[in-house]
Amino acid sequence: MAESAAQPAPPALPVTFRPTRTRAVLLGVGLAMFTTITLIAVTLERLQPGERISFIFVAVLLTSVLVLLSRPKVVADEAGVTVVNLTNTRRLDWAEILRVNLRPGDPWVFLDLSDGTSLPVLGIQPGVAKQQAIGDARALRALAESRGTGTNDH
Repeated sequence: MAESAAQPAPPALPVTFRPTRTRAVLLGVGLAMFTTITLIAVTLERLQPGERISFIFVAVLLTSVLVLLSRPKVVADEAGVTVVNLTNTRRLDWAEILRVNLRPGDPWVFLDLSDGTSLPVLGIQPGVAKQQAIGDARALRALAESRGTGTNDH
């Protein structure tokens, strides 16, 4: 992520970062798909009750996948950061976050952690809303630098 000359002021806490456009699209498509498949299951006269239930089960299954994909977020508060990815949630103290990275071509932000690992943060992803993701990554970086041991190095 390119650094600007002036560091942005950290946002007020608590703050939640999430890919809002991606989330809106996923949830909207999920609702439309569930409604359409369920409507088809109910209105087709030739279907047996078991087939209707199968249609609705498939609609629930597909919609659940889209809801799961819309789950990622990052919640920052005074004590640290909660990273919610697809199937797991991880709570980090500010001191554990050494660096917030969003390099050109990265699919999402990565946190370099004090234990030597890197944690993907799917809640900040530049795919659909690049400028929002860059702003969110800068805000999270400013928070990490002001509250923890974060550095400005790349």
